[in-house]
Amino acid sequence: MHNYTSTSWGIVIVKVFDRKKGVEYQEDQMSSGGLAFLYNTVLGRFICKLLIKRPCSKVAEKYNSSKFSSRKIKAFIQRYNINMREFEKQEYGSFQAFFTRKATNSARKISSIKTDLVSPADSKLLVYQIDENASTNLGLRIKGSFYTIGELVGDNQLAQDFRNGTALVFRLTPDDYHRYIFFDDGQQLMTKEIDGILHTVTPIATSKYKVFSQNYRVVSMFRTKNFKNAIQVEVGALMVGKINNNSLSNSSGEFSRGQEKGYFEFGGSTIILLLQENAAVIDEDIKEFSNKGIEVKVRLGEKIGVKH
Repeated sequence: MHNYTSTSWGIVIVKVFDRKKGVEYQEDQMSSGGLAFLYNTVLGRFICKLLIKRPCSKVAEKYNSSKFSSRKIKAFIQRYNINMREFEKQEYGSFQAFFTRKATNSARKISSIKTDLVSPADSKLLVYQIDENASTNLGLRIKGSFYTIGELVGDNQLAQDFRNGTALVFRLTPDDYHRYIFFDDGQQLMTKEIDGILHTVTPIATSKYKVFSQNYRVVSMFRTKNFKNAIQVEVGALMVGKINNNSLSNSSGEFSRGQEKGYFEFGGSTIILLLQENAAVIDEDIKEFSNKGIEVKVRLGEKIGVKH
């Protein structure tokens, strides 16, 4: 099922359940009218073909890193009702510096139970089961498009380890904190970049294009302490200049639960986490809303499941 509907103008309305407040709401999609024009009209699709090329996002990145962009900060805080008390106090010399701001240690608390599966980021979460079709078609259906695991991670052989597993799709929106963490103790076995274009990751595009296998992304494979082997895919999006992953301080590739893995620069972004069969049991409320096609709003470090 989809978690969105379209108006007569093609503007997408997304349903989200706020777990903390216990209420369901319709998401205010950033510039949804403009995105509807880009994806639903002939002229818009022509312009879109130019915008989704990475050089265009580089231009946006350069502006957002300039001192002139700082004038956008106040209006952005007001529009998205951002609680600045959660973030380190500092003067921001550019919009990019503001957008990639760091939260205080007390603002994002990691579950203290080591066998809890925690969210790697502030986001809107949907959970999918990985289909057990024939090996050549091992994959899942995300928002109307079928993706093979091989397409997502760029390796058909590696995909076989995730038969009957679980895919967690964390969609970050402008109001979210755009830094993300390692969800367990473990070791990074490999990481690679897959070049691509930069569609928006909002439903208006994901319902029409195979965005998650077309966009630029970074794929990492982990051996974790509590959740077997896992793959994390960070997906870039329209006007996201960079996916910034921190260098691990040791040659063995070891990392700790709650350690910052990296951050996205301005724009909507997505993290896809692939877990092997029987690695984790996802919380019932998240599964129930996912079955209805409704995303669940979660925060970095929040419990979303447990070790199997």
